[in-house]
Amino acid sequence: MNSVRIVGGEFRRRVLRFPDSEGLRPTPDRVRETLFNWLGQELDGWHCLDLFAGSGALGFEAASRGAERVVMLEKMPRVLAALHENHELLHKPDAVEIVRGDALQYLAATTAKFDLIFLDPPYNKGWIDKLSPGLPRILKDDGQLYVEAEYEITSLGAWHTVRHGKAGEVHFHLLRREA
Repeated sequence: MNSVRIVGGEFRRRVLRFPDSEGLRPTPDRVRETLFNWLGQELDGWHCLDLFAGSGALGFEAASRGAERVVMLEKMPRVLAALHENHELLHKPDAVEIVRGDALQYLAATTAKFDLIFLDPPYNKGWIDKLSPGLPRILKDDGQLYVEAEYEITSLGAWHTVRHGKAGEVHFHLLRREA
């Protein structure tokens, strides 16, 4: 089992464990710290969606920092089982909802609206282009996108990069809708 720690909030320093799985790259501690510095340390009342939950680092971090609702979507059974185990480890925070499913199907079916969407899909599979058309329907007008990719992104539809960083081969971005 691999591990990653939560860097801030109520569950700070808790270690999440997860199996190896193709395309799973947990967001490093330093990158998550940067992201939550950009967002503000507390996400009180926010509704967040992690479309490729993987290790759960982003979703559990958001819950740790006060998000009211965090939907964590995962398709791979072994990875999904680890998310449930980590949810148990954290004493089943009410804010967290773990869903087994496909990102495209979830986007097409949900009626929920989110303040923040985490989009960290497996690389070199065209996921960002496939998902972009469905994001505006579920992202609030003042909502934000956090995107990790193998390349730099300047915009996704009406959302434009306002912050960008690079860690190794990973480009990470915070996007907001143009006013």
